[in-house]
Amino acid sequence: MIRELLGGLLFLLTLTGSLFYCVALGVTWQFFSRKRPAPPRIAPSVSLLVPICGLEARAWQNWSSLCCQDYPTYEVLFGIQEPTDAAVSVVDEICRQYPERARWYLCSEQHGYNRKANNVFQLFRHARYDIIVEVDSDVAVDPHYLQTITAPFADPQVGVVTCGYIDPHPQHLGAAFLALGRCIDFIPSVLVARLLDGGLRFAIGPTVALRRQVLDQMGGFAAVLDRIGEDYHLGYRAWKLGYRVELSPYILKNDCGNDSFRQAVQRELRWARSIRTNRGNQYFGMVFMFGTVYSALLWGLFPTPWTLGIALGVQGLRWVQAIISMILMGTPRLLGWLWLLPLRDVMSFLIWLGGCVGNRIYWRGRWLRVYRHGQLQEIVKDAQES
Repeated sequence: MIRELLGGLLFLLTLTGSLFYCVALGVTWQFFSRKRPAPPRIAPSVSLLVPICGLEARAWQNWSSLCCQDYPTYEVLFGIQEPTDAAVSVVDEICRQYPERARWYLCSEQHGYNRKANNVFQLFRHARYDIIVEVDSDVAVDPHYLQTITAPFADPQVGVVTCGYIDPHPQHLGAAFLALGRCIDFIPSVLVARLLDGGLRFAIGPTVALRRQVLDQMGGFAAVLDRIGEDYHLGYRAWKLGYRVELSPYILKNDCGNDSFRQAVQRELRWARSIRTNRGNQYFGMVFMFGTVYSALLWGLFPTPWTLGIALGVQGLRWVQAIISMILMGTPRLLGWLWLLPLRDVMSFLIWLGGCVGNRIYWRGRWLRVYRHGQLQEIVKDAQES
């Protein structure tokens, strides 16, 4: 009896996982194949806020790309937390090369546990313009970046614009593991959530563009100083105020660096627990996403030609969804890492399971505890050892 129930459950989960791949493929195709909105005739002035902690591998290329925008009026403000940070010399040189638009500030005050939000909170004091763009320091952009992400603001109901991010040509296993996850799972799942919710109700970290008036209405960056996933909360608060959150078709080039496989898994476990505390019970709905894992278990526990055919069919569907996602998002070099897909799927399932329990995360050298709605508290060393 138990064996039959287990088989039935695995078959049902295999079906739901296959349905997820189909829906993910459909919404990805629809979103990235549509015509992009034309830039507004009057481009709004933009303040780019770039929080920095340490010297990224491609720091000069990433940061200088923000200063070379085909855009009429904008400024780039870099924030550094420590005067001894190795990034100071590079940022200083960039500001000398682009004095008309780039400035950097020391953001050494401590406000809350989220150091990134703390940095941006202090940078915001120096921002001059009405569109505020928080952008991560480990991304590179092309000259049309600002033109593309500000286009949705032509609609006055749009309060926040965000966009996805992928490492288009990872060089190491850990980086490829992260890049695959973002391309074939994360961005498609954002699009599925957008479909189910009737629009986005959150934003994505590497780029969050906001109207100043919307930011002021939600309490500014001070409202997210003690939250994990401040990007999520900025989008969610804007949605609660009645504004639309738009996903831009622009894909940021994010360098996943030289993280080991273990570090990559640890980073994704942090994200998983962050998503669970922010999204609540919706996180557990992700149980229906892992079709290849369930079909493999079905075949392994009930080895028949029929279950083998199901497993191979689901695997083929997954490969089609993955390949088309890579092509649509302009990351064809990821095709060379497709051999990693079975491991990626198994680890995604295990990471999701790990995210279902526990509330400790490791973030930039600190252990933190995450509570409901992403509330953060630092775990002091003595308490951790006791």
